[in-house]
Amino acid sequence: MSLEPRHAPYRGTSLADILDRILDKGLVVAGDIRISVANVELLTVRIRLLVCSIDKAEQIGLNWWRYDRSLIFPQEETENTIARLEQRIAELERRLALTQSPPPSAPSARSRPRKR
Repeated sequence: MSLEPRHAPYRGTSLADILDRILDKGLVVAGDIRISVANVELLTVRIRLLVCSIDKAEQIGLNWWRYDRSLIFPQEETENTIARLEQRIAELERRLALTQSPPPSAPSARSRPRKR
């Protein structure tokens, strides 16, 4: 009979297993940062971070990505906006080039005909 304690074999956990658990259950990190001088609050930053799967987020009522205009903006309007901005940039570059080009110089003394 052996008196050595029996240990269960070590079972490692992979990063994939950890991420799967976090995404399935969710992870919330919350914090506040306040900057005050002489009891006068100058700045407050509230940080809320939720890490979970899309399925879990929808289960708890978070689905802002379905209504965010920047994420669901129609492709045609985006292309039109890009084209307008490119035209505006080209116009501004043209104006800038005109203001930076040297003014036409007066004819030099050598090229002027001498009066007699």
